[in-house]
Amino acid sequence: MPEEKVLTAAKERGLGPFGPFVLERRIAIGGSAEVFLARPRTGSKPARELVIKRLSRSRGKVPDFDVLSREAELHRAVNHPNVVTVFGAGMVGDEPYLAMEYVPGVDLHRLLRLAASENRTLSPDVAVYIARLVAEALAAVHDARDPSGNPLSIVHGDVSPSNIYLSIHGEVKLGDFGVARAAQQADAAVRSLQTGQVLKGKLGYLAPELLDRRSVDRRSDIFALGVVLGEMLIGEKVFSGLSQLATLLSNRDANIEPLRRVSEQLPAPVYQACRRALETDPERRFADARAFADSLGAAGSTRDAKSALSEWVAWARDANLFAKQFERRLRHSSGVTWASGERAAEGVRPPVPGERLAEEPASEGATSSVRRGGVVTHAALSFSSLLELAATGHLALSDEVSLLGAAFCRVDQIPELARHLMPSTENTTAQLFEPGVPDFTAALRDTPMLDVLARMRNRRETGAMFVARASRDGAEERKDIYLEKGRILFMHSSDSQDLLGQYALRLKLITRSELDLALANVRAYDGRLGDALVGLGLAEPNAVFRAMRNLARDRVASLCFWREGRVQLYRGTRPGVVPVPLELDLTVPMMTAAIQIARQGPDPLEGSHAIAPGRRFEEASDAEERAAAPSSLIDLLEAVAEGPLGIGQACERLIERGKQRERVVSDREARAAVLVALALEWVRST
Repeated sequence: MPEEKVLTAAKERGLGPFGPFVLERRIAIGGSAEVFLARPRTGSKPARELVIKRLSRSRGKVPDFDVLSREAELHRAVNHPNVVTVFGAGMVGDEPYLAMEYVPGVDLHRLLRLAASENRTLSPDVAVYIARLVAEALAAVHDARDPSGNPLSIVHGDVSPSNIYLSIHGEVKLGDFGVARAAQQADAAVRSLQTGQVLKGKLGYLAPELLDRRSVDRRSDIFALGVVLGEMLIGEKVFSGLSQLATLLSNRDANIEPLRRVSEQLPAPVYQACRRALETDPERRFADARAFADSLGAAGSTRDAKSALSEWVAWARDANLFAKQFERRLRHSSGVTWASGERAAEGVRPPVPGERLAEEPASEGATSSVRRGGVVTHAALSFSSLLELAATGHLALSDEVSLLGAAFCRVDQIPELARHLMPSTENTTAQLFEPGVPDFTAALRDTPMLDVLARMRNRRETGAMFVARASRDGAEERKDIYLEKGRILFMHSSDSQDLLGQYALRLKLITRSELDLALANVRAYDGRLGDALVGLGLAEPNAVFRAMRNLARDRVASLCFWREGRVQLYRGTRPGVVPVPLELDLTVPMMTAAIQIARQGPDPLEGSHAIAPGRRFEEASDAEERAAAPSSLIDLLEAVAEGPLGIGQACERLIERGKQRERVVSDREARAAVLVALALEWVRST
C-alpha cells in the first residue's frame, strides 16, 4: 500500500459507530460527501435500515450543517410516496449528516449508464411510468405548505437521473433537496445569479430561464423532468456538449435535435408531452407538474411497467456488473496495447520493475486510491467505488489513481480508463498541416480578403481555411478558420493578443484578478478558459459566448487589412473537437472590416455612382442565403429592389430605415453595407 495511506482501510472507509447510528456499508461517494447504509444503534426507529449522507471532514462546518438542516426541513414538508423521506439532520463531532429513507435499488443515472454500455434502451412504457411518478412527486413538492398552511412554493432545482431512486420493487422516488428553494429564497437565488454567482443544478438539465437570469418557478422543474424523460426515451443526453459552456448553450437554446431525430419512432402522445415540457418559453410548458403527470398517464400504458422496471433494477443492482464490464475492457485493451507498443507511442510510461500491470488479476482485497494535487482524496476504494467516482463526474483526467494497488498514475495516462469513464477532452488541433493540394489558394496581394470571404460564403464552403503571413520578427502569423456551409464554426489564432482572456479584459467582462483566478483553475476545466469563467461564476454563459463570437468576428475582420500572405482552403477538413460551435455568418466580420475600411479611407466606393441588383440578387432573396446577415445588408436589398439607386441615395435609405427601427445607422455603416453587398454580388456598380 502506498505511503500516503496512513490510515487503515477499515478506518478510511469510515464504517462502524457514527453518533446514534452504525454505518454498515458505503454505497456512494462524491467530491464533498459520502453515503452509507446504516442502522440505528438502539431500537428499530426511525427505520430498520436508513441512509446517512455525511459531508467529508474538510467540509464539516456549521454553514454546511445549516444547508443540510434546510434540506431536511424542505423534505419533511412533503409527504408523498414518491418522495424520499428524510428523518433529520445532525452533527457528529464536526461532521454534518443527513438521515433519510433507504431505497433498495439503484438511481436512474446508474441504470441509464449501464443500459447504454449494453446498447439497451428503456421501453417507452417504462420511461413514461418513471416520469409520471416523478411528476406526481413534483406536484406534491410544489404544493407543499408550512405548518401554518401557507404555500412554500418549493422549486426542487435539481431534477436529474442521479436524484431519482428506483427500488427493486419497481417504486420510484424523488430525492435530494440540496439546492431546493422555497418562495422566499427564489428571488435571492435569481439575484445571486444576476450578479454572477455559480449556477446550481446539473449541467444539461437547467431550464433556459435560469441561464438567462430570469425568474425561476415550478416550470423549471418541469423542463428538467422533460429532459430526463427525453434521455430515457432516446438512450442518450438531450442536451450535451464537449464542454460545460457548450452544454449550457445547448440548454439555453433548448435544441432538442437528438430527440426530434427519433420522434417518428416514439408514441406520438409521449413525444408531444416531452416536447411541451421542453419549450423554451415557460408559458408554453405545462402549467404545473400535475398537468404533466396527467398527460403522461394518458399517453402511455403503465401495464406491466412496474414489473419491467423491477427487472431492470435487479439487473442494474448487481454491484459487480459495471466493474466486470470495465475490467474486461481494461484487460483486453491493456493486453493488446502493451504487446503492440501502442502505449509507448501514446507517451504512457512503461511498467517499472515489480509493478503489477492493470491487466494482471488483482490480489484478494486489493483497493484503489485517488490523489489530487499531491493529496490523497479517496483511499481504500473498491473497484466499483472507483467507477462510481468516475460515473458521477468526480474523477478528472488530471487526477492520479493507484489502480488496485499499483503506483499512482494520471487518469489520462490510463487510456482505457480515460476513454470509457470520462468525456473526451481532446483540444481542437491548431496544427497547420499539408493534407495534399489545397482546393483553393489565393495571394492576398492579388485578392483582397474581403473577396475571399465573399467567395467562401457564396459557395457555402465547408472545410479548413488557413491564412498565414510572415510577421515582422520573421515568425509565421496564422489564423485557422473552420467553415461549415459558409459559416465560421471554429477559429484558432497564433497571435497571443487574440486570446479570449485578453479580449474579455478589453471588454471589461472580467477583471485582471478574475482572469488570474480563472487561469489558475483552468486545468480543472480541461484547459477551456470559457468553461472556467462560467464554472467559477465569474461570467454568465451568454456573455462568454458573445465574447467568443465577437473575438472570432474581430479576428477575421483583421485579415481584411493584410496586404501580404496566402490563403489555402482544404474542403472537408474538420477540427478534432469543437467545444462550442460559433456558427457565425461571414457577413458579420465582413461588415466589421468594411466599417473600419470606410473609417480609415480612402473611400473604396470612389468612382461608383449608383448600384443596381447584381448577379446574385435573386439568390439573396432566399431566406437561407440571407441567413444571419446584418440588418443593414437586408435593408439594402429591399432598397435596390425598386431599381438603381445612387450611392448617396442608398445610404440615406439605410439611415432612414434604421431610424424607423429605432437603431442608429451611421453613414460609415451604410457605405460598408454597399461595399459588402458588392463583394457578395448581391448588387453591382453602374
